[in-house]
Amino acid sequence: MISTVSALKERSLLGLKDLSAAEINSILERAAFWDSQTDKVVPALKDKFVANMFFESSTRTRFSFEMAQKRLGAEVLNFSATASSIEKGESIYDTVRTIESMGVDAEVIRLTPSGVLEGLAERLSIPLINAGDGRNEHPTQALLDLYTMKQHFGDLRGLKVSIIGDIEHSRVARSNLWALQKFGADVKFCAPENMRAPELAEYAPYVSMEEAVCADVIMMLRVQLERHTEGLFKSKDDYRMQYGLTEERAGKLAPHTIIMHPAPMNRNVEIDDAVVEHAQSRIFKQMANGVPIRMAVMERAIQ
Repeated sequence: MISTVSALKERSLLGLKDLSAAEINSILERAAFWDSQTDKVVPALKDKFVANMFFESSTRTRFSFEMAQKRLGAEVLNFSATASSIEKGESIYDTVRTIESMGVDAEVIRLTPSGVLEGLAERLSIPLINAGDGRNEHPTQALLDLYTMKQHFGDLRGLKVSIIGDIEHSRVARSNLWALQKFGADVKFCAPENMRAPELAEYAPYVSMEEAVCADVIMMLRVQLERHTEGLFKSKDDYRMQYGLTEERAGKLAPHTIIMHPAPMNRNVEIDDAVVEHAQSRIFKQMANGVPIRMAVMERAIQ
């Protein structure tokens, strides 16, 4: 029984904080294999059923997972909380457990509350994959970010990575922090006072915008200005001028620096419209890389 629970845990992907560098690297290497395949569909997961359980709205992540699953030949069930028994008061556990009982082989779950996913994983007998849980983690986003960086730089060790924006509410920042540090990257945060996560300061220092843009990787985050109505900034233009990756700032970046963003983007707030598809931008490459990464994660889950 213990070995079964251990094997199930190894196949699930709840976060990167407790995953070893070797295990992360194995996922990146397998993603590179899937990335190299020319066939649109390889039936590695033929006759397997996967449920995408999104209790929080998503477009990019859900479609990326679905594309990955279908490219592997899996049968895919998509769940929307807005049209479910959740509206009638059914608990998240009951809903997830119900879908499990129907015979699916794995579930991909996105949740608004933090800390719920681990409890679910302990009570279910199929692998769970975290597609974003509250302010906790977004492991597949960080994996595709690392994969994108490795494609460009070859090695992550010593890489200077600045993560800029709403750190307080960002699960992307957390997953990238935990993963990048395992590979010897130098991570720094940049955020206004009311968008900082103080508990992360011991792991990555907060620096000025001027210092942050002197990095190998500039990772901009979506600014959730709706959460900061009483914050430091009077307007989106105010934020853009102080913390946005403006066209002027992008023009001063080192030639080797790459620009990243997990999306969705607030164009002309945290990143200027002209910078999104700048020559040094890898934003749409990140989105493309999400498919092979999620293929590797799905294959790992359903062995």
